[in-house]
Order: sequence, then C-alpha cells, then structure tokens
Amino acid sequence: MKCLTNCLNLLLHLTQNLKTMTGTLNKVMLIGHLGDDVKMHYFDGGGSIGRFPLATNESYVNKSTGEKVTNTEWHNIVVRNKAAEICEKYLSKGDKIYIEGRIKTRKWTGDDGNDRYSTEVNVNEFTFLSTKKGGDQGGDSSPNSTPENKETPPPENDDLPF
Repeated sequence: MKCLTNCLNLLLHLTQNLKTMTGTLNKVMLIGHLGDDVKMHYFDGGGSIGRFPLATNESYVNKSTGEKVTNTEWHNIVVRNKAAEICEKYLSKGDKIYIEGRIKTRKWTGDDGNDRYSTEVNVNEFTFLSTKKGGDQGGDSSPNSTPENKETPPPENDDLPF
C-alpha cells in the first residue's frame, strides 16, 4: 500500500505542476525480484557498493492466440554504503523489493580495449516486500534506507482512471 501511495502522490504532484515544470526528472520506481544475491565491493576509504539484478515482469494475453505471454525486463541495481550493507544482510535471490532511484549510464573499458556502457539504477530508497533472510516473510516492516516519510492518503475524488 505504501508503494501505491508513493506512486499516486508522485503522479498527483507531476500533473499539478506539469504546466510550470521547467526542469527534468530522473526518477525510477520498480517492484521486482532479485535475480541473484547482492554482490558487495568495499573501498579503502570505508565506503561500499552493492549490486544485484532485478527482474520485473509484464504479462498480457495475446489476442490472436489467447495465450498468456510474460516478458521479463532485467535492471542493474546499485546501492551504496549502509544501504548496501542492509541489502546484503537481508536480501537474497528471489526476494521481492520496491526501489526508488535514478538512471545512470556508466562508461567503462572492456578487456578487449573497447568502450562499454552499462545502464544502472542508483537507489536512494527501498522497502523489502519479502525476504528469506532474517525470518521476515513480507510486509513493509523490514529496514528501509531512509526514515519513514509522513504520507497523506490520496484524495477520495482524485479523477484517476484506475
């Protein structure tokens, strides 16, 4: 429910300010399942980074065949420092998570000397929706990377089509 409220609040904010927006927005909101455990890298200065693949699915029924079709999209997720350590501690392959972050494209050089590009989601907020580690089985009582936000419920007569 918290995820839906966040989405609705963002949509309401954007539609109210669409006419006056002069800047741009780089915001990603995903709900998906980890494709692997969190892989950690620690730096000399004390910082850390965690990476994991996240799968999101889209399902629909093919009108011509009546067959259910599911497409999976994979996202490269990056968490930093304390948030990375929390994810490593509580998350494992298959767990469901809600994340918010920004898209970032990183350029790097491959072993063959050619330039390579990776598009990643740099996470700034997350909520565990289900975890196998730590005995938690769902809900949003798991640790978050940011303190709880005071949320207001969406207006009853919001004219949204869903």
